[in-house]
Amino acid sequence: MLDHFLELTATQPLWQVLIVILATFVLEDAATVITAIQVHLHTISIPLALISLYVGIVLGDVGLYALGALAARWPPAQRWITVPSAQAQQAWLSKNLFGVVFISRFIPGTRLPLYTACGFFRAGLPVFTAATLCATLIWTTALFMLSLHVGGALLAHLGAWRWVGVAGFVVVIILMGRLVARTQKHKI
Repeated sequence: MLDHFLELTATQPLWQVLIVILATFVLEDAATVITAIQVHLHTISIPLALISLYVGIVLGDVGLYALGALAARWPPAQRWITVPSAQAQQAWLSKNLFGVVFISRFIPGTRLPLYTACGFFRAGLPVFTAATLCATLIWTTALFMLSLHVGGALLAHLGAWRWVGVAGFVVVIILMGRLVARTQKHKI
């Protein structure tokens, strides 16, 4: 579906940016893979694709932070969360914020709870944003370049079956993330 919208808007870069940004709110990794495939098909340029992905992912991360900050102001949420000392949690998180947020980009399943906790405990938004931006630049660029390479091979060698191959690649990326998250969960 993302590929269809990008093809329809090939002459409208502003619409392409908006479509890619919105796609990152649904599934970041899938949006990255499909956007890289579209670059290979000359539907969108590499700079426009990467900038759109970066903006969408960072906005989504800051949005999770904002949800946590809103929850901190909602009395029922405060009753649901029991922590030894909110001040101690806030102090620890603020002290380790950059490293924790940066590393969470690379560990599947950690971003939602961690980013909302950062907002809930009011960890520094500027440091949070810098960490998520740095990690996004590394992770998204790496996944994008891998997808560009693999996607190019799939498009060149699978002919009519290329979209089945691309869908399979997207599913493998998503399942690998889930598998890593499940493995990490069992280790903890």
